[in-house]
This record gives sequence, C-alpha cells and structure tokens, in this order.
Amino acid sequence: MTDMTGHNSAAVGGIAADRLRSIIERVERLEEERKALAGDIKDIFSEAKSAGFCSKTIKQIIRIRKMEPADVEEAETLLDIYRRALGMGA
Repeated sequence: MTDMTGHNSAAVGGIAADRLRSIIERVERLEEERKALAGDIKDIFSEAKSAGFCSKTIKQIIRIRKMEPADVEEAETLLDIYRRALGMGA
C-alpha cells in the first residue's frame, strides 16, 4: 500500500517503512545542522585567533568549564604533582 507521497506505508518484513524513513530523515537533518554548527564554531575560533587569543587555550577552558568543580581541582592537583615530579613547576 502506498500513501499520498508514494511511499510504502505498510510494514515490510516487520518494519514500518514510514517510521524508519522518518527516523533516517531526522538524523540526516541533524547531521546537516551539526555540520553547519561546526562551521560556525570554526569561524568563531578564527575570530578569536585574529583578536590575538590562543584557540588551543580557549578549547581547554571550554573543556574545564564542562567539568565538575571537584574534578577540576583533582586534575589541577595531579597536574601540579606531575610537574613537580618532572622538575617543571614551583
């Protein structure tokens, strides 16, 4: 059986074709949005670089801001301990 769009709306092999198509199309739209957002983010990092900021450091700050405060403190403590062990820090 076909619907008004010419798509098979019946279950084929136990799979509801319209439901499957809908899921696939939604994922495809989101992947396009993700690609566009990635381009926007790249543009922002270019802007930051043009303004004299270090993109690598900005990415690190963004990563840290996503972390729980206790995890940030633990990571900084370990980094300090490792630096001292290697004679790199105060």
